[in-house]
Amino acid sequence: MPQLGETVAEGRITRWFKSAGEAIKPGDNLFEIETDKVSMEVPSTAAGVLAEIRVPAGAVAPVGAVVAVIADTMDAAKSAQPAAAVRATPAPPSPLLTRVAGTASFAAREPAAPSATAVKLDPFFEVRTPARNYGPARLAGGATITPLARRLAADASIDLSGVKGSGALGRIHARDVEAVRERTAPVTAALTGSTTDQVKSIYRDVPFEELPLDTMRSAIARRLTAAKQTIPHFYLTADVAIGRLLDLREAANATADKDADGKPAFKLSVNDLLIKAWAAALVRVPNANAVWAGDRILRFRHCDIGVAVAIEGGLMAPVIRRAETKSLSAISNEMKDLVARARARKLDPSEYQGGSSAISNLGMYGVREFAAIINPPQATILAVGAARRQAAEGADGGVAFISIMSVTLSCDHRVVDGAVGAQLLAAFKSIVEQPVAMLI
Repeated sequence: MPQLGETVAEGRITRWFKSAGEAIKPGDNLFEIETDKVSMEVPSTAAGVLAEIRVPAGAVAPVGAVVAVIADTMDAAKSAQPAAAVRATPAPPSPLLTRVAGTASFAAREPAAPSATAVKLDPFFEVRTPARNYGPARLAGGATITPLARRLAADASIDLSGVKGSGALGRIHARDVEAVRERTAPVTAALTGSTTDQVKSIYRDVPFEELPLDTMRSAIARRLTAAKQTIPHFYLTADVAIGRLLDLREAANATADKDADGKPAFKLSVNDLLIKAWAAALVRVPNANAVWAGDRILRFRHCDIGVAVAIEGGLMAPVIRRAETKSLSAISNEMKDLVARARARKLDPSEYQGGSSAISNLGMYGVREFAAIINPPQATILAVGAARRQAAEGADGGVAFISIMSVTLSCDHRVVDGAVGAQLLAAFKSIVEQPVAMLI
């Protein structure tokens, strides 16, 4: 099971393209996997015969687990010993996918610790630090813990100091962490809310339909609960006049070149202009173009803007990289492509991980004003409401109706203080109300 982003611990195999006994060559699609974010096809990197499928379609396996065995020849495939069926639930960590030569035995091995100095910080960005050992860690009592178990324990806030591992010499594996989580589930439910049975008992006389959580909805619930519990949010709201922005959009779209079929080279949306304006505002207030990194703050040279996109069953936030350097037409075309592939769940992890800030726009649904939850480790997110006509006093004392839009900035107080957040929102308001500023 391949690694699809540092925060992805498991994947569900939705279908197999090859059957046991079939010949394969490098590049042939073997199986399709689904995580909480994407659905993608996994190709073979070796030629030979698919000797054995160990994880059937519909089953979930952890990253690094053996899902199939590739043999050099049909004879080697026939000699491979069949493995027990995999349950459709997360399994303990297994050896990495091993290519069998002849009748060689299957030697279990742990993933090698990376020698590069790239360190992934959960969940969305990468920094460069001195090389570290990411192999099994040793606890104070002398027991070791596998990297996957460390990650799962950290996600569930489980203290492993008193846990006896089931591995050799007391080594703690992911299955041990899962066992602790199951034992502490009643306590967790008491702290975080009612259990499933308690909620169902309240509605026992009311017809209802139970909808099991898929991987995406589970991830959204887990991450946003953690975000609200651990990030000290504060909110700033402003009304922004968007008349000139709308005029700029109309003029730009009217001048777009057309191809032989009369299709314009681009068609700007209000959201495209807001992405550019938000990037320009972050350039003006660089102290806000930063994220929280545990024991430090990372400040960025470029503005990578994540944009919330509603998809079936949840949402994703594909990222426009270096938005401050791109033209409006480039942002528009790139955003259309990202949205289409996000809704098809065909984005690569590199296209939705990272980002120094984000925008969530619910104006198209008629929502006047709302406050968005920060997506960690980011420190800001701008919530955009619907445009409306409102009476306002002009410079000459007269009254006229203008187009107004309410925006709310959510800030992580660990990174962005009140004054910095106010400066950022003021810069955005100034750019939107004088949009020529984003073009020069």
